[in-house]
Amino acid sequence: MNFAAKLFMSGTVQSNLLGLLKTMRVRQWSKNIFVFPALVFDGKLFEAAHFGNALLTALCFCIAASSVYLLNDLVDIKKDRQHPRKRLRPLASGQLNPRLAMVTSGVFALISVAAAAWIQPLAGVVIAVYLLTNVLYSFYLKNIAILDVMMIALFFLLRVVAGVVVVHVARFSAWLYVLMAVLALLIGFGKRRHELTLLAGDAASHRSSLDGYNLPLLDHILSIVATIILVSYTFYSFEAETVVAENDRMLVTVPLVFYGVMRYLYLIHVEGKGGAPDELLVEDKHLLVTVLLWVLLVVGVIYFWV
Repeated sequence: MNFAAKLFMSGTVQSNLLGLLKTMRVRQWSKNIFVFPALVFDGKLFEAAHFGNALLTALCFCIAASSVYLLNDLVDIKKDRQHPRKRLRPLASGQLNPRLAMVTSGVFALISVAAAAWIQPLAGVVIAVYLLTNVLYSFYLKNIAILDVMMIALFFLLRVVAGVVVVHVARFSAWLYVLMAVLALLIGFGKRRHELTLLAGDAASHRSSLDGYNLPLLDHILSIVATIILVSYTFYSFEAETVVAENDRMLVTVPLVFYGVMRYLYLIHVEGKGGAPDELLVEDKHLLVTVLLWVLLVVGVIYFWV
């Protein structure tokens, strides 16, 4: 049996390609928007060269992220089969051949690093670090409570760092690094709480780190992280010298951030949500409108408030 035949022996070519596309999780590419804060808050949103570099870097992270998703699903095949939703994933259900997934993951990793390095050598280094730390996460670190979510925050922070590198930032406040990291922590711990509630007694069999969590601990952590978000964003907005907007104008965006964080906590604690953040943003109109209004107001304050 030749290589191609072995590669697709678990199903038809069409079935494998569809399974591959699903496992790439194109919908979750929205997370790579974390590349753009440096561009926006440094006043370079409308500079074609810098915008192009940020966009290409975000695309490199999309490819790298799909490489990671393929690797994660390969590692978690057995555990995913015990999950009420994840058992339907292509690898867990048998739709996607593991060998094809492994080869594609490696090819995507190489392409993402090479393309990012072509844009800016340091960006290639950042994506290489992102991929290497994801390997550590997939095989070991994701099994350690608290550290598993801290690693997820690191992955988001690396996206921000890549954005800073490719647009040659001059006025990017350190408070925004803090803000992006703790925002990722809020989403990560919110997702862990949702998983713990959804899976109940079977939680640890799906994800080892869940054995180290309980609802009181997660609720306490979420309160701390939410407070840090509100304080760090307010401090950033107050430091006018670190942003393009002068005279503390960014403070007008603070109420939207407060409402957005509180709305997210409401969805977690009252409505029992908090799974995939991209799905939550689309499902909840209040949260979606709040984010859109915040984006418009930030752009208006920085670029059009004369």
